[in-house]
Amino acid sequence: MKIVVCVKQVPDTKGGVKFKADGTLDRGAMLTIMNPDDKAGLEAALRLKEQYGAEVTVVTMGLPKAAEVLREAIAMGADHGVLVTDRVLGGADTWATSQTLAGALRNLEYDLIITGRQAIDGDTAQVGPQISEHLGLPVISYAEDLKLVDDGKAVEVKRQFDDRYMIVKAQLPALVTALAELNEPRYMTPGGIFDAFDAEITTWGRADLKDTLDSNLGLKGSPTQIAKASDKVKKGAGEKVTPDSADEAADYIVSKLTEKFVI
Repeated sequence: MKIVVCVKQVPDTKGGVKFKADGTLDRGAMLTIMNPDDKAGLEAALRLKEQYGAEVTVVTMGLPKAAEVLREAIAMGADHGVLVTDRVLGGADTWATSQTLAGALRNLEYDLIITGRQAIDGDTAQVGPQISEHLGLPVISYAEDLKLVDDGKAVEVKRQFDDRYMIVKAQLPALVTALAELNEPRYMTPGGIFDAFDAEITTWGRADLKDTLDSNLGLKGSPTQIAKASDKVKKGAGEKVTPDSADEAADYIVSKLTEKFVI
């Protein structure tokens, strides 16, 4: 069985967010991590590998430094890493990103594709379903549990809703988008880190993307236009008071809650 996991290197927002003049993220200037939903999807793939002997390939699109998350994935237990990087792919929105990843995935054999539900730098939840559309695959999104059924010929997913869940089954090949709540990802092992350091990362550029038009790639192929971008607004210090007693403190809190119509 062959599983492909799509992961993304995203900004670590704890270190601050930086933007370019065109409104796109300056990814080269920020600290980065593996997107949490994607890491849960990777963990799900690794558990299937342990259960069924599957081969796990991890794919990412980004700057050359995005190879870091591929090595992290290999250190966790993935078998192969593929980096899709090219100047013409920069500035892509979800549409252009999904076109690029679909073009890369056409080079690979797969029974199951797993992506994260969404990335913390965009929160669109669009790329996974768009990839499935480009590849003509059934998709099940918002997975909080998954398993193989029908002798490994289908995937069964517990799909999350706000106040309930669905049990949905799809014949393989299929694509599933994973929630961070799907599992608790494992840590890298010391041996895995050594293996990841020595592992060869496959690198593909524009010329390696199958059945993909230049007009659908990068910033030029992105129909989404950013009107405004900014870092998160910092909260003020607020009002500080020093009551003389517990009763005075309680009276003050009650008065503020009454003022705001909370009580």
